[in-house]
Amino acid sequence: MRRGRRLSIDVGDARIGVASCDPDGVLATPVETVPGRDVPAAHRRLRQLVEEYEPIEVVVGLPRSLSGGEGPAAAKVRAFTQDLARGVHPVPVRLVDERMTTVTAGQGLRASGVKSKKGRSVIDQAAAVVILQNALEAERTSGDPPGEGVEVVI
Repeated sequence: MRRGRRLSIDVGDARIGVASCDPDGVLATPVETVPGRDVPAAHRRLRQLVEEYEPIEVVVGLPRSLSGGEGPAAAKVRAFTQDLARGVHPVPVRLVDERMTTVTAGQGLRASGVKSKKGRSVIDQAAAVVILQNALEAERTSGDPPGEGVEVVI
């Protein structure tokens, strides 16, 4: 397991959830929800978070269908991630499968008593936490960085 903090991003149309982990990669915690409708402003804020947290990598959830295929949402996230990778270079960016993370996050919030109205403001952060925990576990199990690296095209 590589040592170092990571940031995780759950990209949505309206909101972008961000989570981070400790330098030992043990526990992922929510950071904030970035408004997503203004994409240039969202990229600026994400670059600021990368500068602030100094992660060894940024992990972005890639929405796949249950069968593993990629649709329009995945294409949108890939484009967003390519721009993000250019903006945070030389920090590596990786795409990881995020199937069911929002569902898992929502179930966890409901189980902890968070009401659905309040939950909307934190569900993206909770999904980013789930994405990061899954990525950390995958790396711990395999010994390899999770998902696929995003090649920076300048």
